[in-house]
Formats: sequence, C-alpha cells, structure tokens
Amino acid sequence: MTTRRSLYFTSPRRVEVREENLPDPAPDEVVVETICSAISPGTEMLVYRGEFPDLPVDSHIESLSGTFSYPLCYGYANIGRIAELGSQVNNEWGNRIVLSFQPHTSHFIANINSLNPVPPGMEPEIAAFLPNMETAVNIVQDAAPILGERVMVFGQGIVGLLTTALLAEFPLTTLITADRYALRQNASLALGVTASLDPHDAQFKVLAKSLLKHGADLSIELSGSPAALNDAIALTIFSGRIVIGSWYGKKPNQFDLGSSFHRSRIKLISSQVSSIAPELTGRWDKARRFEAAWDAIQRIQPQKWITHRFSLEQAEEAYRLLDETPGDAIQVMLTYC
Repeated sequence: MTTRRSLYFTSPRRVEVREENLPDPAPDEVVVETICSAISPGTEMLVYRGEFPDLPVDSHIESLSGTFSYPLCYGYANIGRIAELGSQVNNEWGNRIVLSFQPHTSHFIANINSLNPVPPGMEPEIAAFLPNMETAVNIVQDAAPILGERVMVFGQGIVGLLTTALLAEFPLTTLITADRYALRQNASLALGVTASLDPHDAQFKVLAKSLLKHGADLSIELSGSPAALNDAIALTIFSGRIVIGSWYGKKPNQFDLGSSFHRSRIKLISSQVSSIAPELTGRWDKARRFEAAWDAIQRIQPQKWITHRFSLEQAEEAYRLLDETPGDAIQVMLTYC
C-alpha cells in the first residue's frame, strides 16, 4: 500500500506533515505523484492565521469539499506525474504530467476527468501558476477594460502581478499599481506599468490622482487589505468600476460608503474564479477559460516570480516567511523530491 505525506493546517499559525495510507485506485482512477505545488499566499494566509469564515471550502471542486475548519488539508495548485493507472484507464495516461486542484500532498487519487494535462514541454513549476492565472483571466474578464481607460490595480502579490501582466497587453492610457513592498513594486514596473506606488506613502492619493488625471475609470482590488477598497473608492471617478478580487475573510473592515461614494454611481463588482460571469456563460465555459489561461502562461512566463522553494517537510518555514516577512517573497513553491 502506498503512503503519502500531506500538509495539514492544525490551528492558527501551526502546520504539520502527516503520513497517511493511500488506498488502491478505483478502475477509473489514477495515482498521481506530486512534483511541486504552489502556495497561494492570499487564501492560504487566511487559513494559516485562522481568519477564515464558516463557509464551504469550494463546492465546485470535489477535492476541496468540506468546510473551513481545523485540521484542514488545503491547497489548489498541484502538479504531478501519473504513477499508477486504474484497470479501466487508457494507457496513454501513464506517466503524464497533470495539474490538479489538490491540497499539498505527495500523492493523491483522482478520476482522470478531474485532471488537466500540462501542455507538452511546459515545466511543472510554470504549470503550477495555472490556477492563479485562471483567477487573473477571470478578473480581467469581469473588469472588461476599454481602450484608452485609466486603470489602477491594488496589490501586486502573485494574482496582482498576473492580472497586471494581462492588463499591460491592453491599449490603456494609464496603468498604475499599488503595493507596499519594494520587491513587488519592482516586479510590477518590469511589466511596463506607468507607475507602482506605495499605498502607505503620505502622498499616495495625491500622486495617484495626478497620474490618473483625477481618477481611475477602472480599479481592481487584489491586496487582501480592506483598507485598499476605501482607497479604490476614493480614486475611482464618477460611474467608474471597482472589481474586488480580494477575499477578506474575517478581517475587520470599515468601508467608507457614506461620503463621496453615495453620489458617485461607482459599480462594485465581486469577482471569484469558481464561476463565470453570467453574461459570458453563453460563450464561455471552464474549458475555454483554461485554454486562455494556458496561453497567457506561455506569453507571460511567470516563473520569474518564484522567489523561494521549500520541501514539503519545510512547509512550516515557508508559511512563517509569508506570515512574518511577506515583502521578501512573491511566489513560494513546495517541492516533493
């Protein structure tokens, strides 16, 4: 019987790796041996810090069923090699590299219908960006940028950088980003944005308004900080749009909806990758969005943002880094050699 090593969040700021027995696959299933998995610092930091609400983990993904509660095995960017086939699985699946929305674990069993073959020639670490790239594609589709618009993106973590990279492909008049950490600002500037500002700077709003010619037509909030939504409201012009891709969890918030917002006709748009915007469902499905995300990865080559690699057994160190010194990291990978 195969054993696996799985990462569990056991209490706030505590993780542990547990060894478990893996049953034999059913006839239509396979065993996948993990090569690497990407940590998603936004959502996973909420889990690590115990800031998650009492909600289902993800009702759209079978491997992430259940609710947010400890102990929790979590993660959703797993790249592995198919190591064993069920009796009814075609031999062409043998040894194939696949993406799966699985937690951080060394081995797992899955139906082949839940696996996404990695494009030939793509390195596993690059493929691990696919879930967050799909999120970025979804955010841009919800934002629907228009030629000549002035756009501001709050937060340049990995989802923020991927979103900014997609927006940089549009013929915008202005594209400004905001992040408190120099490492992320520099990564953003390398994408060709107009400017990348520190939201904690005393002159932040004054400078942003000057660069935006009084305000943004479109703002996208991806920082994970509730305070950034107030900045977005303040910097978005009359009848503008704010797309909110952040999940704040249980973080305390006090949104300023009582001053200029009331008369602004600003639209607040919730964006989350588990579904597709209703106005697109006649033409778009998950398969088409996945195809767009794979193509975007090939163009953008996001592996340049991998700053750290840790073995699964070093996961505690990885999460401590993201929790205590987030300005030192962008994308952290777990490896399973």
